[in-house]
Amino acid sequence: MILVTGGLGMIGAHTARALADLGREVVATAHHRAAVPSFLSGRVTVEHLDVTDRDAFHAVTERHGVRDIVHLAGSVPGEDPIGYFRADIAGLLNAFEVARVRGIRRFAVASSLGVYLGHPATPWHEALPLPATESPHPIIAFKKAVEPLTLDGLRGTRVEPVILRIGSVWGPLMDPESPFNPTMPYLNAALRGERPPPVPADDSGDACYAPDAGRAIALLTAAPALRYPIYNVSSGRPRTGRALADAVAAAVPGVHPELLPGGTPGPYLDITRLAEDTGFAPDFDTAAAVAHYVAWRAANPR
Repeated sequence: MILVTGGLGMIGAHTARALADLGREVVATAHHRAAVPSFLSGRVTVEHLDVTDRDAFHAVTERHGVRDIVHLAGSVPGEDPIGYFRADIAGLLNAFEVARVRGIRRFAVASSLGVYLGHPATPWHEALPLPATESPHPIIAFKKAVEPLTLDGLRGTRVEPVILRIGSVWGPLMDPESPFNPTMPYLNAALRGERPPPVPADDSGDACYAPDAGRAIALLTAAPALRYPIYNVSSGRPRTGRALADAVAAAVPGVHPELLPGGTPGPYLDITRLAEDTGFAPDFDTAAAVAHYVAWRAANPR
């Protein structure tokens, strides 16, 4: 049995589905979110769990005979960053304790492409030294701390840590007006019949469709053996403003996004390690991802 904390969130739900597609038994936990996505209904076991509750975390793991953990649960900072750090660190430490006490085989945990911010090299790959720069957001600050905490917290045990440096993921179940990913408000302006704000044609950066991200994490969790403790999770290719605008024009009738000339190539994640160790390749290019998302939203609010 594989435990996916935050298993009804965007990345967690797509990870749970991909694990089920691989034939694995999955228990997905959720705290605030109760709605089970249609693509998970009847395919996974769902448990309510506040990961800051140490005893409840142990109980869920024991009850289901969990052997692997994918720890994706997390909160969103409000006006009190200390409260955010306290809650998410408590959940992380509880997850470590469960992994150590119960002899978990593999422990995968979410980090972020944000750990590379400030590094001039592109694409960003796992062997790069991480810049000691100020974090632009508390979530990135926490993710930078997750990595050494995980490696040291599980050191000396038989638990195999896997750090997931997750890229710029978007897609079904994400807040349509998410402030964390510009793809979402851009697409949802188009779905309202509005022209999205113009973007430079040659601007580019990291982008990964949620079903692809979930499948990558599932493959890393289920792999018989891994060579590294850290893996980038994304599409492995930059997406341009032109590609996004063309995909929206093709998928949303009557909407013709405006492009600005020029643009700046941005950083994106290298997924060579992921591809070599799991055979992963993305199923969705930009056009396929936008078409799939538009079809999803026709029947779903987010």
